[in-house]
Amino acid sequence: MHVSSVAISDTPVHTTPASTLLRTTGLLLISLGLLGILVAAVGSDALSPVLTGLGGIAAFTVGSLLYIWESRQSKSTAEQNNGIWKQDATTRGASAWVIGFVLTGFYVLLYWFPYTLEGLIQAVEPLSQGLRGRPADQWFLYGTFYTLAVLIMGVFALLKYRNNRYHIIRTLSVMFFQLGFAFLLPGLLLFLNKPEFYFSYFWPLKYDYLFPGTVGYLVEDGAALGVFMVFWGAVASFLATPVLTYFYGKRWYCSWVCGCGGLAETAGDPYRHLSDKSRAAWRWEVAIIYPIFGFIILTTLLLWINSWSGGSLLGSLSGGFASTYGFFIGAIFSGVVGVGFYPIMGNRVWCRFGCPMAAYLGLLQKHFSRFRITTNGGQCISCGNCSTYCEMGIDVRWYAQQGEPIIRSSCVGCGICAHVCPRGVLKLENGPRDDRHAASPLIRREDLQILN
Repeated sequence: MHVSSVAISDTPVHTTPASTLLRTTGLLLISLGLLGILVAAVGSDALSPVLTGLGGIAAFTVGSLLYIWESRQSKSTAEQNNGIWKQDATTRGASAWVIGFVLTGFYVLLYWFPYTLEGLIQAVEPLSQGLRGRPADQWFLYGTFYTLAVLIMGVFALLKYRNNRYHIIRTLSVMFFQLGFAFLLPGLLLFLNKPEFYFSYFWPLKYDYLFPGTVGYLVEDGAALGVFMVFWGAVASFLATPVLTYFYGKRWYCSWVCGCGGLAETAGDPYRHLSDKSRAAWRWEVAIIYPIFGFIILTTLLLWINSWSGGSLLGSLSGGFASTYGFFIGAIFSGVVGVGFYPIMGNRVWCRFGCPMAAYLGLLQKHFSRFRITTNGGQCISCGNCSTYCEMGIDVRWYAQQGEPIIRSSCVGCGICAHVCPRGVLKLENGPRDDRHAASPLIRREDLQILN
């Protein structure tokens, strides 16, 4: 990996009594919050889980925001990555493995042993009743934790990249879509006795939205609204996605709208430099993500063929495809591995190796889009910052050294490579497709004629 000179700077951070007090208060509230959550998880029979759990969540949230505010705003924008390669939690040290184990364990309990989370589920019962008008379950608990993670670490990202308008807007966008479209709106629909629907997720990522069973359920139970939901999903997948990707590349979704990308760009940002940059990783990426996309296409087709034939053609075989995908990809890959392995493999494991939506968008971006990252190779000093902080494992420096534009199906257009470049070599563009692959002109040694 390329070690950034910015990342290892030892510039001291100036502290004041007020900032020390703020940091200490934040850490104290975080500790109390974790204690309350732990008590709610294991001691719900002795103490009210609402008092300990919900109170703990509130204390943890406030404490985290105080700590993030003090630790980030006190640093200049040039110091935001200081010490990233010296911290145990961000260099695959012991604490990183502990964090990864806790995250992975939580997902295992969530998917297969939800009864072990009963105390925490009871803790968010008032929220569920107020938002959805129905009892909480493990998925509402998960949605609450997920949304808080995006919002809290969204503040972290806003402070970290506060000198860049693009990143401020991008971060606010993922925070908005997660809170509004993926948390509040689905809950409101349930409160109104309508089908739960996530308007920010489309086929093939939300693969079952175009399955015949889901379409039938939405149309029957949602009436006119259900018809609109089916229409929205189909138009978003087959019309809006190609059009928006043509103009903006896959970044319009992966870095601005998607909840998976939203978590990666906020809670996963401290681990973005851990992505594998090797060619072997790239080969694995290609070998895994496109077969998964093909599997989704095949499953969708089989389910519709089976539905049109009244089940007489394929029987239960097509349903087996759907359940297989849901277990191995929807649960194990996107959840357990995709988030649990943040501290070990970086923040875009799922997006890079498994997401069918990323594969779909990537094909459109590479072959039909106007988007690319142009490079001014003549100014590249080969510091390696761009490659180091590319969360998708692209060796950006190689392209910059050659003066070649970056047109990769895996690029999510987050723009961090351009942000950390000290020379302004990289630029995100939506220019015409003419000469899209043309490299920037470089001055070669043989072109210099000092003496004629």
